[in-house]
Amino acid sequence: MQRQHQRQVETETRRRREEGRQARAYQRLATQEYRQYRQAEARRRTEELDAQVAALQGLLAAGCQASAFRASSLTRAEEMPPFDPGQLAWPVRMPDPSQYQAQGGWTANRRAQVQAEVQARFERDWHAAQAAEAQRQQQLAALQRDYEQRTEAQRAEVRRHNAGIGEVTEGVRRGDPDSVIEYFSAALYSSTAWPEGFPRQVAAAFDSAARQLVLDWELPGYDVVPEAKSVRYVPAQDEDKETARPAAQRRGLYREVLAQSLLLVLHQLFAADEYGTLDSVALNGFVDAHDPATGRRTHIFLATVMAQRAAFTGLHLEQVDAVSCLTEALRGQLASRPDQLTSVRLGRKPQDVGNHVVTHGGDEEPDLYDMDPIEFESLVASLFRAMGMQAVTTQRSNDGGVDVDALDPTPIRGGKIVVQVKRYRSTVPPTAVRDLYGTVQDVGANKGVLVTTAGYGPGSHTFARGKPLELISGGELVDLLHRHGLRGRLGEGGRPTPVQPSPFSPATAPDGHNVLGMTWSGGVALDVCALVCRGNRVLSEDHFVFFNNRQTPDGSVRAVPAAAPDKAALRVSFDALPEAADRFVLVAAVDPEVNPEADLSGFTDACIRLLDPAMTELGRLEVSDGRSGETALVLGSFRRRSNGDWDFVLGGKGYTGGLEQLVQEYGIEVE
Repeated sequence: MQRQHQRQVETETRRRREEGRQARAYQRLATQEYRQYRQAEARRRTEELDAQVAALQGLLAAGCQASAFRASSLTRAEEMPPFDPGQLAWPVRMPDPSQYQAQGGWTANRRAQVQAEVQARFERDWHAAQAAEAQRQQQLAALQRDYEQRTEAQRAEVRRHNAGIGEVTEGVRRGDPDSVIEYFSAALYSSTAWPEGFPRQVAAAFDSAARQLVLDWELPGYDVVPEAKSVRYVPAQDEDKETARPAAQRRGLYREVLAQSLLLVLHQLFAADEYGTLDSVALNGFVDAHDPATGRRTHIFLATVMAQRAAFTGLHLEQVDAVSCLTEALRGQLASRPDQLTSVRLGRKPQDVGNHVVTHGGDEEPDLYDMDPIEFESLVASLFRAMGMQAVTTQRSNDGGVDVDALDPTPIRGGKIVVQVKRYRSTVPPTAVRDLYGTVQDVGANKGVLVTTAGYGPGSHTFARGKPLELISGGELVDLLHRHGLRGRLGEGGRPTPVQPSPFSPATAPDGHNVLGMTWSGGVALDVCALVCRGNRVLSEDHFVFFNNRQTPDGSVRAVPAAAPDKAALRVSFDALPEAADRFVLVAAVDPEVNPEADLSGFTDACIRLLDPAMTELGRLEVSDGRSGETALVLGSFRRRSNGDWDFVLGGKGYTGGLEQLVQEYGIEVE
């Protein structure tokens, strides 16, 4: 018994020793794998920094490869989708007499009775089929008329749009200053050569006598060049260490970026000049920053150049040193210490030209009360276009009470929209709403919208209730403009008039958080996810909230159970989002386990509902429908403004590769 007990003790000792050895081996392996992961992550961050610097260094060369802007690229084709009657294309099937044969009846009277019953049933079914066929033909004719009206309205809108493009190009040929500025501004804004995050603010004027375009163009700030040069993982401290980029190298690269930016602007302008309008371009580059001397935010000019067409078109930009080309070949000026915001002396500014200076972009809010009526109508038309519709302003005469013609291409609930604008300071009278309703009926529109800088009384809202009318007040107009990237304010000495808080402002939540409820039609199972990003890159994999990661590390975003009518919900504390984050992106993707063969064609009538902590609805926003073949969709993104507020920007980009393809575009590696 003693020997047996001794053997048991020895066996147990060996077992524990082996378990300890395995545990240590597992710990070493886990530690090794963890270190390898951290080292790989550090290498990935270093590669991202290298790629960012390479993109900055190749900015000019890449931009020169892009196709030159042409006015023809803005024209639209009149091709319309063919008429699709759907199920109405199939006639109602008439009853077959051979299927109505009398059976049974042992006597002549009974047989006659059975035959009469069968004949009566056949006639009843035949008349019902005839009535159904007549109804089908009526519905088909109505659908055909509706299709013809819609397509004709779309063709008319395309013709008006193309006519507007033609007027601009003809104005460019004549040297009309407004047309020249509009055309070349479009050339700069349509360019895809600029990296995301680069500013695109421009002020321009055209000297028709000298055939010179004079413009100020905003340049990127010093932070466009990464401060870190590389990242390495230090196992002893279990943390990443950044190696700073030498100050001289960073400053030199920034000067190179500024020089490339000016040369690229000149290249795009001269390449777009298919009508030979420009003999020269006077270009000033500025940054929007705080003046070191006064502390006030202003435009600080870091570069300037005046380029003659003959001299510039003889340059081989793909092979030049940008700084030398700008300062020596073109005799321009470039700040020697742009990181310290030392300005250069300008030659000619847009304000020096006699005609009106046109400004695009920037932070200056135009006062809607003081805006020219035609400009105000154009701004409203731009708003409708930014919301995904087709919109043009009408002629000043014979417009039938319509200021803007709009067409919503959304199937079923879309259609022709007539818009009237009232630049009032006092309440809009109910007669204006009644007049709009009459116009909607006269022109056969699907909807009427009345836009004003003021507001509406109870009588107007009472009349509009239940009718295809929408009333937009001044406060709602300002909110819509800001939400869709446009600008405008309502008086008060340059400050926006206090308006109702945006339904998507985090300030609407009393305790600092909101719930975003997602609802949609269709039976497809979807995963609704969120990414906390800086630009178009997620901060980290932990800042991707989805079914396997229910919240961010700081808890500012978390998935929560949805309450009817919502099918998914997220809780967001906007004020608690990381300082580095400037974008909060919402996405939806088909659940491949539940619906492996499905796409987003059934994802319709979707909207985001903003709820307070008590689950009271504060506002809602419709988002884009899904499309056939796509399995993931960006619903939209909240973007942080300079004042700390968050604005919602509608999404709509779809992906055929599902959630995996989508998140890879935002910088998440998928195994």
